[in-house]
Formats: sequence, structure tokens, C-alpha cells
Amino acid sequence: MTKKRFHIVFAFFVCFSLFFVSCQKADEKITEDTGLKRQIFAMDTIMELTVYGENAEKAMTAAAKVINRLDLLFSVTNSRSDVYKINSANGKPVKVEKETYELIKTSISYSEQTDGAFDISVYPLVKAWGFTTDDNHVPTEGEREQAREKIDYKKIRCLANNQIQLQKGMEIDLGALAKGYASQKVMECWQKIGVSSAIISLGGNVQTIGKKEDGSQYQVGITDPDDGTSLFGALPVENKAVVTSGIYQRNFTENGVLYHHIMDSKTGMPAANNLASVTVIADNGIEADALATALFVMGEEKIKKYQKNHPDIQVIAIRKDGTFWQSDDVQQLVVN
Repeated sequence: MTKKRFHIVFAFFVCFSLFFVSCQKADEKITEDTGLKRQIFAMDTIMELTVYGENAEKAMTAAAKVINRLDLLFSVTNSRSDVYKINSANGKPVKVEKETYELIKTSISYSEQTDGAFDISVYPLVKAWGFTTDDNHVPTEGEREQAREKIDYKKIRCLANNQIQLQKGMEIDLGALAKGYASQKVMECWQKIGVSSAIISLGGNVQTIGKKEDGSQYQVGITDPDDGTSLFGALPVENKAVVTSGIYQRNFTENGVLYHHIMDSKTGMPAANNLASVTVIADNGIEADALATALFVMGEEKIKKYQKNHPDIQVIAIRKDGTFWQSDDVQQLVVN
């Protein structure tokens, strides 16, 4: 299919360049009686939460607590986080919180499903490329090989009593599914509170509950990877998570070559294929987040096989030449 341009106004989701004096902005009323919007900075990204209904204020307070708790647990740089403690344990077991243990076990299951295309132990390779410090550069072949030797999800041990043990020298990063986990947990929290209409955007990860108050479906924009700012298209969704991984999100150019952050642990290089972005639509935010990364690494042909065997997810793969492939069940979701 050829690339299509869409001109759609989104009432809920527009990202601006913002400067934050604090990590959270005051709630903004978006209707006369119900509906609140809040922006939070966490997990190194701008998060925008919109909730409708009489429980909106209670839902916002609860969501902020969930996000801030998970942000602390999963940070790779905060010395108080579970992940930091695991990475600093020098091969010793570390007792972690239930959420951290749960997410690491889940990550291993996605690694198994995707033959290692998704692997949270890829962190040493991401560091070697400077994506963790903004010191972006192409590492030498020796540096890449040294990093690759530390990558193997099969060597992550999930022990009794919520203990995690890495082989000495290994490090993990939950960033490839932490936002999806956070959005899923917020949605579960909101549903317990009684929220029936809401949308959350966590820096490109979008998840919804129900429909908008006017009865229409939420419209989720798909970024055009050609420039990383305009819209390629839109999806009307209901009770879905929509997550995109693309080369436009974090990258740098060296000697005229563009290098992006989505690493292929088998080569030690950014995943090299004809794709510019992959969008996954799923019922669960964790699944959508993990698979958006994994499928990008796998490439178009393997994406088609995977989706055929997992029809519960929907996929849109935009190629570097501007054309795209989408699974058959997305036909009714893409808006012209």
C-alpha cells in the first residue's frame, strides 16, 4: 500500500515541546461537569492522562500513584530502584517488589516467543551505542562483541521469594515494556474505580477505556516516521493499546549514516531491515509494548508469520519508502 496523509483533529492527544518546572501539571477541566486532563513527566517521557466521569479526580490521583511507583521501581539510573539494585548486585540474587518480578518474568516469556528479538538484557549494547547517556557514537566491533557477550535472557533467573539473579556482568533495562506495563496497570486501576471512558498516552504508548463521552471511538494518531512529527494516519479504537516503535524516536547520524536505538542483539547493530516503524494494537498494554519492539527487530516477513499465528494482535508496518503493510483485521481501523 502507498502512504496516505490524514488531516484529523485530535482533541485528546497533541504533544508540544514543554518545559517542566515540576513533574506534574495541575488538572485541566475539559468539560463543564466531568473530564480531567493531566500531564505527568515520568519514565523520561511526557504522559498525558484524560479521564471522564464522576470518578475522574479520584482516578487521576490513583493513576499518579501507580505511575510514580513504577517509575521508581524500573529506573535504570535511580539507586533506589529495583532495576538499579539488580544491575549492581554483581551476580548475587536481589529481592524485588512484586511488580518488578512480574514484569521480568513477563519479559522472558516474550523473549521466548520471539526467539530473542525482545530481550531486556540488551542494555549493555544500548549503552555501548551511547543511547543511555546521549553520548551517541558507533562503537567498535570489539566493543559491540563485548556487549553482546553479556546479553542472554536465558541467564536471567527468577528465584523464589521475588528474587532476581543475573549472571555477573549482565544488566537489564525494562524500558521496552515499562510504559506498556504502566498504562496497563493504570487502566486496571481505573476500571476498579469505575471509570468507563479514558485515554492515556505515555510518550507514544496509547491505551483506552471505552468510548468518548459523545459515543464515538477514540482516535489514535500514528506518527509519520519520515519526519517524526506529522501524522501518517489514525486508528479509531475502543479498549485497546496502541504502541509504535520507530527509527525516528531516538537516533543519531554519523558519517552520513542514520543509526537508531532499536538494537538487534544478534548483530550488535541497530535492526537493519526495510522498516521505519511498527505499530501493534492489542488488548493489553504490556503485550503491545513488547511486541512493537520485537516485531521491528524481526522484520516484515517474520512479522506476517507471527501475526498470522497470533491473530489477537493487529499490526501496521510502515516501510522506509513510505509504503506500508497491515494485517487484514486492521482494514476497518485505518482512517482515510
